[in-house]
Amino acid sequence: MSSTVELTKENFDQTVTENDFVLIDFWAAWCGPCRQFAPVYEKAAEENPDLVFGKVDTEAQPELAAAFGIQSIPTLMIVRDRVAVFSQPGALPEAALTDVIGQARKLDMDEVRKSVEEQQAAQGE
Repeated sequence: MSSTVELTKENFDQTVTENDFVLIDFWAAWCGPCRQFAPVYEKAAEENPDLVFGKVDTEAQPELAAAFGIQSIPTLMIVRDRVAVFSQPGALPEAALTDVIGQARKLDMDEVRKSVEEQQAAQGE
């Protein structure tokens, strides 16, 4: 039984809105590094049952890949409180994935939101 959720354009917004912490793996079946990263991602999902681990098949969901500007796969994205706090292409080794999850868990989301608002205000000037 997989502990990851397949994300589609139909369930993506609901999944991200209803969960405070979502990891998203953008991948494709033909992608060798994606296939190498899959067991690492599955293991992390099993070790972090309190988090939502989603997968976006970029071949089946090109609109989602385009919406997030995904240019290379695999790309891992972490969304907390509907804010993308991490996005990085490349297959992460297990230790690096564990570290990234730990760092994302420690983020002060009030500070993150404040920073995002400041950036948006600066762009609007």
